Amino acid sequence: MITRTLRVAGGFLALLRTGLIVGLAVAALIYPLAAVSGMGAKKGADALVMPPDALRQSMPAQTTHVYAADGTTMLAQFYEEYRTYTSLTTMSPNIQHAIVAAEDARFWEHHGVDFKGVARAFVANHKAGGVSQGASTITMQYVRNVLRDSARTPAEVNEATEQTGARKLREMKLAIELEKHMSKNEILERYLNVAYFGHRAYGIQAAAEVYFSKKPADLTVSEAALLAGLVQAPSSYDPAASDAKAATARRNYVIDRMVDMKYVSRTDATAAHATPIALKLTDPPNDCLNTQTGYGFFCAMFRSWWADQPAFGVNSTERLEKLRRGGYNIVTSLDPRVQDIAQQQILKRLGARNPYALGQVAIEPGTGYIKAMAVNRVYSLDRASNGPHSDPRQRKRLRGNYPNTVNPLLGGGDEMAGYQAGSTFKMFTMLAALEQGLPLSTAIYSPKTVQTKYKTGRSSPAHCGNDNWCPSNASDSMTGRQTMWSGFGKSVNTYFVQLEQRVGADSAVRMAERLGLHWRTGIDQLQASPAKAKGWGSFTLGVADTTPLEMAGAFATVVADGMHCEPIPVTSITDVNGKPALDDKGVEVAKPRCAQVLSADVARGAVDAARCVTGYKAAMGDCGGWSTASRVFSTVKRPVAGKSGTTDDDRSAWFVGMTPGLTIAGFIADPDNPLHRVGSGNAPKPRETVAETLRDALAGTPVRGFTPPSPQIAGKNAVAKAKPKTRNRA
Repeated sequence: MITRTLRVAGGFLALLRTGLIVGLAVAALIYPLAAVSGMGAKKGADALVMPPDALRQSMPAQTTHVYAADGTTMLAQFYEEYRTYTSLTTMSPNIQHAIVAAEDARFWEHHGVDFKGVARAFVANHKAGGVSQGASTITMQYVRNVLRDSARTPAEVNEATEQTGARKLREMKLAIELEKHMSKNEILERYLNVAYFGHRAYGIQAAAEVYFSKKPADLTVSEAALLAGLVQAPSSYDPAASDAKAATARRNYVIDRMVDMKYVSRTDATAAHATPIALKLTDPPNDCLNTQTGYGFFCAMFRSWWADQPAFGVNSTERLEKLRRGGYNIVTSLDPRVQDIAQQQILKRLGARNPYALGQVAIEPGTGYIKAMAVNRVYSLDRASNGPHSDPRQRKRLRGNYPNTVNPLLGGGDEMAGYQAGSTFKMFTMLAALEQGLPLSTAIYSPKTVQTKYKTGRSSPAHCGNDNWCPSNASDSMTGRQTMWSGFGKSVNTYFVQLEQRVGADSAVRMAERLGLHWRTGIDQLQASPAKAKGWGSFTLGVADTTPLEMAGAFATVVADGMHCEPIPVTSITDVNGKPALDDKGVEVAKPRCAQVLSADVARGAVDAARCVTGYKAAMGDCGGWSTASRVFSTVKRPVAGKSGTTDDDRSAWFVGMTPGLTIAGFIADPDNPLHRVGSGNAPKPRETVAETLRDALAGTPVRGFTPPSPQIAGKNAVAKAKPKTRNRA
């Protein structure tokens, strides 16, 4: 019988050189190999074989942990298999003993294959007429898990797990070879980190956390026996099921086996038997949907950012797979204190059950670190209780995206283009003018309405002679001779349209791109193209779509003396070995990505004009007596500059505030219906929200001022002004 089976097994003859002829022959009898041809068995036994070094180096998928900037506040976890690798030395001896007792009593004696167990399984399977026992050792089970996890196709997964004699022979061959290269402790550690314990818990660290909310080092005899008993059939012995009898019986069996192996005394075993199963279940969150309130939108932006990083793969699918399997330890830039302040300031002005979205993004100038992303929404897929859609045309078939949504309302995703930002775009025209040598003192007579050389285009407010575009100011009080100081402080449309004509609309467009803006809609991409940009006169009035994330990054560039730092959500990324993640040039992926895109003097000139907006007054010129956000300085109580902005018919309203330590872009709009006017009552809310967030977020930090521009940037007749006094200096 043995000889005939060996002939059928074909490639199995190669194993005879090990000297284990009888034992391996019996192993062949466990499965009905008679149906397998000699060559077929050899092919199956050789499939998916990897060298011992590969088996040693192979690491299981591990959970990636994402923390706030303090390094301790958990923001999110990403995993395909919930697992955190832990060393044998940090595991209780109870779990080490229990898993050996439950799965492989002769683990410390055999050399990868337990031939006594094989013989026992053969007898049992022969009586059963099928496979009732498997005789797999811990080493063999570890090999099987590695082969499964390293498989790249469904066919390879099937070959690694199918119930065939060929697969069993392959595992035996690899197990015997592996034990020549790894110690028993190494194998046991690897096994305890790959075993599945049910309830999405892979590895003993996850199992101890999920079932008992504790660490593996703290497992009692009863708890360890329960977990070890799960490995054989997690669903059958699930202790969280309504009937825990099966789990209790399996646990007690493992305890008795521990007694037989002298791991536990009979007295301790009796006490463990009498201990009721007491679970303290933990449901580990995954991805961004189960993050703490307010953190979900930042988490989603981080995930989108990760998917764009070439350092983690050739495409977004591969990069996200690495995030879920790589076991990274990630510290983000999100400051929990600033985030909480930003969220509170939002919600005290506008609740979540409102069709208007009120949001803000805070960035640190000079690094690009994103400190906060807050909006009056709940990051959730559940739209069942959402309010009615604000667009009457959609109301019958769609609910609104409030209070619950996963849309990237603040930026950082391609699903939304953003919102028109109104007069905040005047910043790009002013920078282009300063760079071309036009000083802040450049005076232009600005009537109520001006006829331009531009033809009417997107969102043009009016038509005039020869189809030219003729924009108007918001009030008659803006009429008169303006400079960049007064024109920016009062947000005089006709001043900036004429200034744009001097420098070229394309220069303003290119300036916005240099400061980090992207064009996401077809019309914006067309208008920003080299063929069209020169005629995009309405650009300076903010008719293009953008996001708070981009605008915060752009204004942070200005206040950082022209140093543009790509908005970045991380401060460190380390792999499972504690090494920093590097790009293809050997640079840390989490390192700030900064470049000088403006001269410091040009940037300082723009800041000087932007001081006029907030009531802080310019250092080098006359702001003209009033401004659009004159109460901001009195609220923030430290040097602050910025720009307000509204779009046609008050469809959206913005305010971007900048200090040397923090820049915040705030907006209000209806993401579901851009035509839904926010109205005059809501328009001040971004300004108020940003001002009070800056005040509270910067409280207790040193007060830093702005460096005035040079006389060349200021221009003729510019006079250095005395700085207003600031209070609450640290």
